[in-house]
Amino acid sequence: MTTASWAVSGMACGHCAAFVTEEIERLRGVTAVAVDVEAGTVTVTSDRILAVAEVRAAVEEAGYELTDPLPG
Repeated sequence: MTTASWAVSGMACGHCAAFVTEEIERLRGVTAVAVDVEAGTVTVTSDRILAVAEVRAAVEEAGYELTDPLPG
């Protein structure tokens, strides 16, 4: 299992989190998604290493912007 976190801009509410979660959960190998709207972050657990481009595309499909990977 791998876990990675990214900053996401544009989220303002629980509906935003739901849209982001739904799109990321569609990626192959994703086992968990945790969105923190207040912090503007998303943490993804998967059974494979995800390419940043995959996660970025999913977040953009939800209508938001993946800005930076977070250290950790």
